[in-house]
Amino acid sequence: MSLRLSTVILPYRRWHEGGRAAWTRAEQLGFHTAYTYDHLSWRTFRDGPWFGAVPTLTAAAGVTDRLRLGTLVTSPNFRHPVTLAKELISLDDISGGRVTLGIGAGGSGFDATALGQEPWTPRERADRFAEFVPLLDRLLREDAVSYEGDFYSAHEARNIPGCVQRPRLPFAVAATGPRGMRLAARFGQAWVTTGDPKLFENGTPEQSIQAIRGQAERLDDICAEVGRDMNGLDRVMLTGFTPDRNGPLESLHAFVDFAGRHAELGFTEIVIHWPIPDSPFEAEEKVFEQIAMEAPAQLR
Repeated sequence: MSLRLSTVILPYRRWHEGGRAAWTRAEQLGFHTAYTYDHLSWRTFRDGPWFGAVPTLTAAAGVTDRLRLGTLVTSPNFRHPVTLAKELISLDDISGGRVTLGIGAGGSGFDATALGQEPWTPRERADRFAEFVPLLDRLLREDAVSYEGDFYSAHEARNIPGCVQRPRLPFAVAATGPRGMRLAARFGQAWVTTGDPKLFENGTPEQSIQAIRGQAERLDDICAEVGRDMNGLDRVMLTGFTPDRNGPLESLHAFVDFAGRHAELGFTEIVIHWPIPDSPFEAEEKVFEQIAMEAPAQLR
């Protein structure tokens, strides 16, 4: 399988002031998928413009035809499975079946307290995620769902006619721990990693590769445990959070080298951030477009 190249477009621009243009350009450049972050606000962008993921993806669906669309990632921090399922089914319909749900357990950032709650502990995030994903899976597959759990409930929740994509739209599950990886193996059509966050500040690219190799091997073991064919689970690398940082976007050669090393670990999709000036995702736009247009052919 050829390595797919995708991008993530942060929702910080007004739609008619550059927002729309990025999504249409992503399709023109031939990206496989264009994702966006699903946050209420995020890191250094907190005090600036930031728009909602689902409305943004809905608008993107209306101005594109072939480009797949998705979140990278949605989390339980401010989402409920019942309402999220209804939005996803609507988005899948509007896009003609082009939606992928990237989903993760969430973190301790601004989303964790925006609804007035105390931040959940890592264990509680994992517990909620373990309940969130199976319930969302049912809601997207079944016409009517009732459920009573420790954290989430559904009472005769109707989701007719269901997803365009059958039996439901695909899940790309972000996880580095065993519980999250088990969810990826059981419910995911893809697994997502950003590498080992402990290596971001002081690690080396070589250490990062070794850490990601270890993650991939653990996923293989878990797939074997649950009886999942590991070859049927795509592997997605979201770049920008390894010690390489934006180094892979400095040149076509640098990116092909980076992507090739990760393809050797079994990755089927590499995601790069759309350039944002004066941010951690700053990159030369001409180089970014060259990578988009020329790298896939070199990675076949």
